[in-house]
Amino acid sequence: MSDKAAVKVEHQRFFVVDFGSQYAQLIARRVRELGCFAEIVMPQTLSERIGEATGVIFSGSPWSAYDDAAPKIEAEVYDRGIPILGICYGMQLTTHLLGGEVDHAVAREYGPARIEVLGDDTCLFDGLDQELDVWMSHGDRVEQLPEGFLPIAKTDSAPYAAIKHSSKPVYGVQFHPEVTHTPHGTAMLKNFLFGVCGALGDWTMRSFIDEACEKIRAQVGETDHVICGLSGGVDSTVAAILIHKAIGDRLTCIFVDNGLLRKGEAEEVLVNFRDRYQIPLVFAESGELFLDALEGVIDPEEKRRRIGHTFVDVFKEHAKGVENAHWLAQGTLYPDVIESQSAFGGASVTIKTHHNVGGLPEELGFELLEPFRDLFKDEVRKIGRELGVPELFVERQPFPGPGLGVRIAGEVTRENVAVLQEADAIVREEIEREGDHKALWQYFGVLVPVKTVGVMGDERTYENVIAVRAVESTDAMTAEWADLPRRVLARLSSRIINEVRGVNRVVYDISTKPPSTIEWE
Repeated sequence: MSDKAAVKVEHQRFFVVDFGSQYAQLIARRVRELGCFAEIVMPQTLSERIGEATGVIFSGSPWSAYDDAAPKIEAEVYDRGIPILGICYGMQLTTHLLGGEVDHAVAREYGPARIEVLGDDTCLFDGLDQELDVWMSHGDRVEQLPEGFLPIAKTDSAPYAAIKHSSKPVYGVQFHPEVTHTPHGTAMLKNFLFGVCGALGDWTMRSFIDEACEKIRAQVGETDHVICGLSGGVDSTVAAILIHKAIGDRLTCIFVDNGLLRKGEAEEVLVNFRDRYQIPLVFAESGELFLDALEGVIDPEEKRRRIGHTFVDVFKEHAKGVENAHWLAQGTLYPDVIESQSAFGGASVTIKTHHNVGGLPEELGFELLEPFRDLFKDEVRKIGRELGVPELFVERQPFPGPGLGVRIAGEVTRENVAVLQEADAIVREEIEREGDHKALWQYFGVLVPVKTVGVMGDERTYENVIAVRAVESTDAMTAEWADLPRRVLARLSSRIINEVRGVNRVVYDISTKPPSTIEWE
C-alpha cells in the first residue's frame, strides 16, 4: 500500500516549488481559485518533472539564495521553455543561479510597500495601475540582474521589485502576490497563468472530488477498510462523506470524546451525524483518560504530545473491532501541516505541533489517509457543499484537535475545563445572537493562568481571567482581530462574570496573526 498512487489528471498542471515558505500552499490555493490545477513539488524533483507543467511558480523561503545549504534547483530548468515566476526567494534564486548578484539589503522591507511599474510591456501588470500597493517580506535584495533580464517594477529601496527575461517566459517579483495584503496580487497571478502560460482555467472543486475519490480507491484497494477520526467539525465530517462516496461501507467513523470538547458538543455531533448518515459510528467516551494524562502538564507542546498519544491509544483500542482496517483517515488541513513542519521537504519553520501531523507514533498500526492535506478550510467547505453536506456541519467554526486543552493556558484540570466550557458557551451565544458571526473565522474563550483581584458585593475576590478571541480570516494563515460591537463585549463580559463561578475579569485579545497565532497555544 502506498500514498503515492497515480491519479490520472487530464487538465493542465501548474507546479508550485516549495523552498520552505510558510505560504507555498497559499500560492497553490490562489492558482486553484483561478481554475488551474496546482501541485506542490520539491526542488530536487523539479528537473525530472518540469515537462509535465504548463507553468511553474517558485515560492519564498527563510533561506538566502547565496547560502551553500539553501534549497536549489538545476539551472537547466530555465532553458526548457516552461514559463516560470519566482516569488521573493524564487526571484533571488533565479538571479543567483543565472549569474546576477543577491546580497543583504541595506533597507529591509517587511510589510506594505508601493511599487512603480516600469514601462508598458510587463505582462504581469497588464490592466493594472502604474503604482501598486504590495506586501514585502525580505532581508535580501537583487543588486545586479543576470544577463538578459530587465526591471519591470521598483520601490524606493528595491530597484528590482519585479523582473523579466527579454526573450524567455521567466519572471520574478520581490513581493508576495499570494497574500491578501497585496490587493491586486490575484490579478498579477492571473496575468501570469493566462497571459504568459496560456492557462485554460478548467479545474474546479468538482474536479478535486472526482480525483480524490479515484486516489482514495487506488490507495485503499478493493478489500481494505478505513477508520475515520470524526470530530464533528467540517474537516473530518466532509472527509468522512468524501471517503464514503469513494469506498462505501468500508468506512467506519470513531468519535473520541476527549473531555476537552465545547459544552454540549459530543451530544450534538452524535445526534446530527447519526440522524443524517448511514455510516457506522463508534463513540469512545474517554475524557478521564485524557485529563489524567494532562495532570501537572503546563508546556503546550507537551500537552499536544500527550493528547496526541492518548488519542492514538484510545483509537487503536476501539479500532480493534473493525475487521481488515488498515487506514486511518483524518481531516488534516494545510495550515496544520505548515505550522508543524515543511510538508514537502522544504525548510519552513515549525510554529507548533498539531496532534494529527507528525505526532502519530510509528506503532499506530494504520497508514494515513488525508484527502485534504493540501487544502484550506474554505476549500473544504466548498467541497462539502458540492457533496451536499448540511450547513450545520459546513459552517462549524474551526476547533483544534487538542480541544480546550490548548485554550487553557497552563495546567488542564477538571475544574478549569468546566470553567472554560461555561465561559466559552457564553462567548459563542452572545456573538451568534448579534447575527454577524458568519463573517468571523473563529470566536472563543481562553482561560488565562493568572488570578486577579475583584470586588463582588462588598467582598474581595481573587479569581480567574477569561480572554475572548474573535478573528477574521480567509485561510488561517493570517488573521485580523474582529472589531466586535461594544454592546456584544459588554453582554458577554457581564454574563461570564455573573454566571461562571471562579471568574472575575474578562479581557479582549486584539493581536493579529502574525505575530500571534489564532490559538493561544
